[in-house]
Amino acid sequence: MFGNYLIGLREGLEASLVVCILVAYLVKTERRDALRPVWIGIGIACALSLTFGAMLEFGTQELTFEAQELLGGSLSIISVGLVTWMVFWMKRTARHLKAELHGKLDAALAMGTGALVATAFLAVGREGLETALFVWASVRASGEGSSAPLIGVLLGIATAIVLGWLFYRGALKINLAKFFKWTGAMLVVVAAGVLAYGVHDLQEARFLGGLGDKAFDISATIPPDSWYGTLLKGVFNFQPDPTVLQLTVWVLYLVPVLALFFLDRSRPASPKPQPADAAPAG
Repeated sequence: MFGNYLIGLREGLEASLVVCILVAYLVKTERRDALRPVWIGIGIACALSLTFGAMLEFGTQELTFEAQELLGGSLSIISVGLVTWMVFWMKRTARHLKAELHGKLDAALAMGTGALVATAFLAVGREGLETALFVWASVRASGEGSSAPLIGVLLGIATAIVLGWLFYRGALKINLAKFFKWTGAMLVVVAAGVLAYGVHDLQEARFLGGLGDKAFDISATIPPDSWYGTLLKGVFNFQPDPTVLQLTVWVLYLVPVLALFFLDRSRPASPKPQPADAAPAG
């Protein structure tokens, strides 16, 4: 449940911050007339994300078992790729997100209502679609037949909305760069578990071999139905009897991605050239 709460919190806060920045900018620049098309774009993005999530959940139920596993495994791997890209993107752009959105909004204001709707839709819609896909894959991996993962996601999103509102009201100030750095690292760990589960799905679909080749089996030590087994499953998508391929993929993803994520490639900003002093008046 915690892993899914983290997904809802982090992804929801990204979307909340985007909305806060857009709305606050329009209010401060006295362009309240542009709020309606912005909210329309946000509403369309939310509706599209919910529809996409519903299609993933209910559209796969009519498939055969092997088809479900093949589709689920493929989408899990795609979702891990998307969330990995998003984690690195947000780590790089967290400090400059506000300026970037302001620039896009200025251009949209000059173009008209349709551009405002499109700007808000694209800014929120990308986050929503990525979240819907990754949440579906993570919920599927961490607790089939249980409502706890979904509850975790909803609680995370609710927390993100509250934090976004406090951020907008000026009651909350956080270091976004550090927040997205550490939550991003935890999300990489969650993504590693989703990736391993996706590989297991592909093995069950007989798309990949090695389903019976177990790396280890500690089910007797950590029973899946125990409270600590459930906790490990919910937080890390831990499986007590992974296949060799699952364990190999998990290690090959987690170790280099975390290493790259924490590798500090930032360079000190070069000083901006100062304008030449004006010649003294004669």
